[in-house]
Amino acid sequence: MTLLQQINMLPQRYRQLSIEEMEARIHIIKKQLGDELFIPGHHYQKDEVIQFADAVGDSLQLAQVAAANKRAKHIVFCGVHFMAETADMLTTREQTVYLPDMRAGCSMADMANIYDTERAWEALQQLFGNTIIPLTYVNSTAAIKAFTGKHGGACVTSSNAKTMVEWAFTQKERLLFLPDQHLGRNTAYDLGVPLEQMAIWNPRTNALEANCAIEDVKVILWKGHCSVHEGFTVKHIEQLRQSRPNMRIIVHPECSREVVAASDDNGSTKYIVDTIEAAPAGSQWAIGTEMNLVKRIIQQHPDKTIISLNENMCPCLTMNRIDLPHLLWSLETIVAQQEGNIITVDEQTAELARLSLERMLARA
Repeated sequence: MTLLQQINMLPQRYRQLSIEEMEARIHIIKKQLGDELFIPGHHYQKDEVIQFADAVGDSLQLAQVAAANKRAKHIVFCGVHFMAETADMLTTREQTVYLPDMRAGCSMADMANIYDTERAWEALQQLFGNTIIPLTYVNSTAAIKAFTGKHGGACVTSSNAKTMVEWAFTQKERLLFLPDQHLGRNTAYDLGVPLEQMAIWNPRTNALEANCAIEDVKVILWKGHCSVHEGFTVKHIEQLRQSRPNMRIIVHPECSREVVAASDDNGSTKYIVDTIEAAPAGSQWAIGTEMNLVKRIIQQHPDKTIISLNENMCPCLTMNRIDLPHLLWSLETIVAQQEGNIITVDEQTAELARLSLERMLARA
């Protein structure tokens, strides 16, 4: 075990506390720190954590809310690493961003590291020349956001992906979409780009996988995905159509093209939440997204019949690393004026990454 791992390891004493003891301590610290503390909680967090969140939402929304909160000195981000990075880049130097468990990463974001991306960019420039603009999903590292900022590109969210892809095509003939191939494919397809004009960049083989002539490629999709949303399949939909034909199916666009095409509707986390909220009492829904959120939606809408599209689906494992003991540990570290689990993005990376975010926000 490395020294860094030891430093970031939850002290054993927190495992010996009861839920009631931890909740009571967190309530006391929140009252003690008052406006100096801000706890954003992502939709996919456990209820035990969400109960203490000062704001609940998607990753970019929470980072923006944190940035707007100038009173808070301590921002304890209950999400995953790339979300806390974005919050750090958008907040002031006087504010500190913490991640309760430094192991809370994102497998999708990790599928596009900066080394592989720069190597891919060099190869793609040789293939296509200066005809490509990069776009990155906000579910990416600060380094990848900085890469897109450096090369004239921008970030996208699942809510504004269509707007940003349309903008990208006004800038260059082709686009490179990182790191989620499914969001890129679904968005480009909805905008009229044929599937055969979409190629995949495979970082493992450092090669382009295309089903058309190279000059006909319009969209280059990074070979990455969300492990949660890949857990929903066409077979799940077919079984549901047979057993519950009156149930509407709504999925996240991080699902595969085949699943999105077979569903009744698709959209961002916020879109799914808002759609269920606006649905009439008695309506029936199967939702294809993260299980913690689906369970919370079910609890919030007892007047509707709601299930997960895949009822054997596990919650996001990395998101679930943030739990009550880690949240309490993070807060007690702050009260003790000790340094721990702080997320800091170097200024050079942050400056370029903010360019990428600003290009997106200018078109929001």
